[in-house]
Amino acid sequence: KKINLLTTRQKQTNTKIKLKINGQERQFSNLSHMVWGVDEIISWLSKFITLNPGDIIFTGTPAGVGALNPGDQVEASIQSVGELSFKLL
Repeated sequence: KKINLLTTRQKQTNTKIKLKINGQERQFSNLSHMVWGVDEIISWLSKFITLNPGDIIFTGTPAGVGALNPGDQVEASIQSVGELSFKLL
């Protein structure tokens, strides 16, 4: 499935982000609530590690997610960008 690029302009709007654990919605917010922009996070991390296509960056989150356990099914989405789903090992 194709993942679209996130533009700097989207950070300034109410681009919705959502997280489900085992089918239950745990988080719903938007990028405008992030302390640092996506571009700032990528720039800072790039100073210390090489980021490659397919790398996932986990950041601080809005309230609600709680602990994850092996076997949990995680579904994350960013409006107009795409969705990511994986099972925690």
